[in-house]
Amino acid sequence: MTAADARRAAERAGRRAEQLAALHLRLCGFTILARRFKCPAGEIDIVARRGRLLVLAEVKARADADAALIAVTAKARRRIEAAGRAFLSRHPRLADCGLRYDIIAVSGLSVRRFADAWRER
Repeated sequence: MTAADARRAAERAGRRAEQLAALHLRLCGFTILARRFKCPAGEIDIVARRGRLLVLAEVKARADADAALIAVTAKARRRIEAAGRAFLSRHPRLADCGLRYDIIAVSGLSVRRFADAWRER
């Protein structure tokens, strides 16, 4: 397998994990507002809303949940937080929502959500 093949396979696995994570959130009553929101500061895999709660979710496809949690480094969290601020600045109607950062670990067909995985400083 070439490096390009490996990248394409990883991209497919990541998209599949994001699809499963979005389905999980919808089944939990959330509306998906955005997927793969990108801005110069960073990226948010999924932005979801349920009532007055806005969830910014980072999705990780890993062999187990512990590996997914470890994969979301402090640097990655800062980039997600910055992207979240950019998202909110583009959607001021959501400013009154509570904000939560979740990590969604996907392993095969297993989806595990870590609600309120961290808080912005």
